[in-house]
Amino acid sequence: MDVRRARPPRLRWACLVAPLAALVAPASASAHGIVGRADLPIPAWLFAWTATGVMVISFLALWSLWSKPRLQRPPGRVLLRVPRPVESMCGVLGVALFGIVIYAGLAGEQNFTSNLAPTFIYVIFWVGIPIASAFIGDLFRPVNPWRALGRLAGWLLHRTGYRRGPLLGPYPASWGGWPAAATLLGFAWLELVYPSKDDPRLLAILMLAYGGVQLAGMAAFGVETWCERADGFGVYFGLMARLSPLSWRNRELRLRAPLSGLGDLELWPGTAAVIFVLIGSTSFDGFSNGEVWYQLAPSLEGDLGHLGVSAIGAFEVVGTVGLIFCVAVVAGLYNLGIYGMRSALRDVAVEDHRALSRTFLHTLVPIAFGYMLAHYFSLLVLDGQAIGYLVSDPLGRGSDLFGTSNFLINYNLISFAAIWYVQIAAIIAGHVSGLILSHERGLIEFKSPEVAVRSQYWMLAIMVGFTCLALWILSAVTTTTG
Repeated sequence: MDVRRARPPRLRWACLVAPLAALVAPASASAHGIVGRADLPIPAWLFAWTATGVMVISFLALWSLWSKPRLQRPPGRVLLRVPRPVESMCGVLGVALFGIVIYAGLAGEQNFTSNLAPTFIYVIFWVGIPIASAFIGDLFRPVNPWRALGRLAGWLLHRTGYRRGPLLGPYPASWGGWPAAATLLGFAWLELVYPSKDDPRLLAILMLAYGGVQLAGMAAFGVETWCERADGFGVYFGLMARLSPLSWRNRELRLRAPLSGLGDLELWPGTAAVIFVLIGSTSFDGFSNGEVWYQLAPSLEGDLGHLGVSAIGAFEVVGTVGLIFCVAVVAGLYNLGIYGMRSALRDVAVEDHRALSRTFLHTLVPIAFGYMLAHYFSLLVLDGQAIGYLVSDPLGRGSDLFGTSNFLINYNLISFAAIWYVQIAAIIAGHVSGLILSHERGLIEFKSPEVAVRSQYWMLAIMVGFTCLALWILSAVTTTTG
């Protein structure tokens, strides 16, 4: 983007949106899933204003102290090299875990508390892997079971003399990340809307079906291309890994500046949808456990019942609409900020709305991580302990393979107040990180520091808006949900 001439800023008032937005922040908040509003360590309104103050101070600090790009340095020296056989063994481990979880779901007791499949999928896989990836890099890629199977099939074909490439040729550019977005939305629907989400046998069947789709896609368009663009879980975990100070590439481990991995994020069609789904689905999870939803959903379900829709069908329809609505709200909030940014830069040669949106899209990734960590931290710390007894008795039939079948979950492992502080820290850190990335990209795109700062007024408003949304969602939770 080329700067023509920077006139005096006309939209400095947009910066006022940040503190004013705090007025819509929650009057109370709770740690999602386990804590009632009475457990707050200090008044929630104080948290809301403090969070807004942190955002504004961060914005001013970036304005005055961060005058040139700082995250463009390449990764440093190699810290560790992983031999190829080790990578292959990681793939074997992934396939073995994949098979064990499927077997447990099909052959074990059909009880979500005693069967390995639900806890492994919803807690370890869906929550544990992305959190770990954000700190230690993309650990899922080498253990990805369908990638390992696809690579093995390709190696075997190569050994037999087969030299043909992907069956259907190059991956369609127009598809981009849309298959990944659809996968993540489907998984969110399963987790948040479908009544039988904890059915072990159903989960095992879905795992088999998803694995089959992945193998077919890899055969059609190539293993690495398919995994990088169309595998929803691989795309999700890879996005979180870009936050990490550790970079794993070509079996080499390098140290890099935190957040710098997002600077060269390749944006395909549908990448925005992936990020909107991640933030929107987490938002709906909290919202659907709150007072507003508890008052609204039954009446909507009743209206559908009068139209002849069954009770379960009405529950699913209302939940589906709520999930899609939350994703749409996230997309709308971001695009509103981009529209405002374009208005603030009308004297600057900027590209169209879509191009500007893509330019700053990566700034939402740390927000997605902050939402996820705040929302599911208690689930991982508390319900994740169930793995202690499930590894010894994965089928729920009384076995004791490793002597831990009598392990009990300690719900006092961490205090309610500590969980709440972690949630608030995750939300604030995620949004401040988004501001840093946005400021960095503004300096790169607009060259002039003054214009770069002016472009960030509306991004500050976006970040505060997402912060208030997150705090309100925490405040909406009224029941113990785990």
